[in-house]
Amino acid sequence: MGVDFGDSIPREKIQLEDISGWTLAVDGYNTLYQFLAIIRGMDGGHLKDSQGRVTSHISGLFYRNVNLLELGMKLVYVFDGKPPELKMEEIRRRSEQRREAKDQYLRALQTGDMAQARKFAEASTVLRRDMVADAKALLDAMGIPWVDAPSEGEAQASVMAMEGTVNAVASQDHDSLVFGAPVLVRNVTISGKRRLPSKGIVINVVPERIVLSSVLATTGLSREQLVDYAILLGTDFNPDGFEGVGPATALKYLKKYGRLEEVKELAGPLSEVNYGEIRKLYMDAPANKGIKPEWKPLDRQSVISYLVGEHSFSRDRVEAAISRVQATKNSQSETLEKWFG
Repeated sequence: MGVDFGDSIPREKIQLEDISGWTLAVDGYNTLYQFLAIIRGMDGGHLKDSQGRVTSHISGLFYRNVNLLELGMKLVYVFDGKPPELKMEEIRRRSEQRREAKDQYLRALQTGDMAQARKFAEASTVLRRDMVADAKALLDAMGIPWVDAPSEGEAQASVMAMEGTVNAVASQDHDSLVFGAPVLVRNVTISGKRRLPSKGIVINVVPERIVLSSVLATTGLSREQLVDYAILLGTDFNPDGFEGVGPATALKYLKKYGRLEEVKELAGPLSEVNYGEIRKLYMDAPANKGIKPEWKPLDRQSVISYLVGEHSFSRDRVEAAISRVQATKNSQSETLEKWFG
């Protein structure tokens, strides 16, 4: 889930057209989880192909990529590597929560409560290694590069943004900012209308842009203090944060004391948290430097073979989507030839 800064930092609502032509490092695991969670049938079950294999993630990935490529964006997906040891407890806790949600999902199905079934189905979402392999195979066919991070994917994406390889990191979580990404764009992969089964309503999910320099200027914090701010609120490495400490209190402490270890009111709780190592993870996370992604043309036949031939997608829909991307590329080439030919 990562850090939740909520309304304590400035953010700008945008349209996808506002970032047309940008190059984005997309948080791969985060994106696939979102697709697996929200692309489901009425009973909460995943979409599946003729052999019973889950396809929700590759369906979301394909059609969302088509939308973004149509806007002239260049995408590179970044996938998590080995998680830090400090994250293992949170991973275990999430696994237990998913198991409990799966049990509640099955009970809701038995009672015929489809709204509850859908709610608990989303909460029980699991991303398996074979699903990541599915995604990478589709990305290869679409000519979209991907990167395996040595550890946290958002850390790797943030380094790529800091080096200027990409314009921004695309993720739902705020962690990229804490890792140092100059710009974070949220809701890029899931923008549009979304039904909330538990509330029986439809909401409009709007993309937003968050600029690190604006966050630091507004809060009056340095980059390292922003890391301390995140630790006070709770991260994947200390998910519970500190009792009674919200954004206003956390900011007050940092303005008064400067550094986390100087906060006298939290001396006891701080002694139970390895904040030094957490700070180090955010300030100098394991990541590969100098990555140069290679973008290739979409391979029409490979995409059709993978989606239609292997996973039972509609040929007409897939071909129509491919044509949209290729028409955009042709239009861009004609424009370049007109101006520079």
